[in-house]
Amino acid sequence: MTLTLDRPGILGWLRETDGARLEELWRAADGVRRAHVGDEVHLRGLVEISNHCLRQCAYCGLRADNREITRYRMTADEILACAKQARDFGYGTVVLQSGEDEGLTRDGVADIVRRIKGEVGVAVTLSLGERTLDELRAWREAGADRYLLRFETSNPDLFSRMHPPRPGKRPARMDLLRALAPLGYEAGSGVMIGLPDQSYEDLANDLDLFRELDLDMIGVGPFIVHPATPFGKAGPAQPGRQVPATELMTYKMIALARLLCPDANIPSTTALATLNLDEGRELGLQRGANIVMPNLTPPEYRALYAIYPAKACIRETADLCNRCITGRIHKLGREIGRGPGASPNLRRRHKTAGFERVTTRPRGLGRP
Repeated sequence: MTLTLDRPGILGWLRETDGARLEELWRAADGVRRAHVGDEVHLRGLVEISNHCLRQCAYCGLRADNREITRYRMTADEILACAKQARDFGYGTVVLQSGEDEGLTRDGVADIVRRIKGEVGVAVTLSLGERTLDELRAWREAGADRYLLRFETSNPDLFSRMHPPRPGKRPARMDLLRALAPLGYEAGSGVMIGLPDQSYEDLANDLDLFRELDLDMIGVGPFIVHPATPFGKAGPAQPGRQVPATELMTYKMIALARLLCPDANIPSTTALATLNLDEGRELGLQRGANIVMPNLTPPEYRALYAIYPAKACIRETADLCNRCITGRIHKLGREIGRGPGASPNLRRRHKTAGFERVTTRPRGLGRP
């Protein structure tokens, strides 16, 4: 099925509300997903290693000024235990996520990465915010495979309202995103949908930027504000002034991202499950997504990683989360992917450079 995906066509799909028309979009995205990354759903174990953050982002519950949460930082041994659990569940990747925590030092993170690669043998994805090129280089040399850094919105004015820069620092996110591939990382990014004053044109620009950055992973999710933040205290935006922060808009962005970036890994996110616990993740997987990130964060820390309130599955153990997600995937008739897999984008880049390097398993096992 061929859909019109020029600028007017993309804007038309973003505004589309007719169910029969949208079924065409879902079928097209699911077909492209099947053709390019296969029927496997790849499970990547998420470990929220620290909720310390020095930033003042206007929507996030981890922001430095939030005095209502208890801060934590996991030890290296605790992180290693989670990585071993990921391996035992059959996950090919562990994703280490945190706020922008200067307590996670260059050498400390590098040591953790080396230990995971040497003692556990899974791929390592880092999502630690805006860090220096020196840190990113050191972590890559230690063995980190992928780095996730969401640009959240391509609208610079809206971004500056959401993410005020650190005092004396200029915004560095886009520069860092463009530096990841030259450093040897698989690069991931993404956006939030339904930000205050976000327009449909902004979302179309986000999709254009996904293509420009040649991303290996694209994460899109609905905007869910934390009440103890400037955006949360401002109350709801006026109707008609922004795109809605809904499931439907998220599915449309997942589908369009798949059609425009067919080889990317696209997760069906926890935020979708927060809006629709019964089938949010499943619908994302049927509309272009191929990744789910089950949470391995120890129970004593999980509720403290409060980016937004009422997060789905906050009280589940890692074992229960794994059994629930694998059961749901099997009910869809999909398979569970094994191993970290090689990036189709990475293979293409190496071919363009005149050689091909396959780093892990044969095609079809995917990567995050």
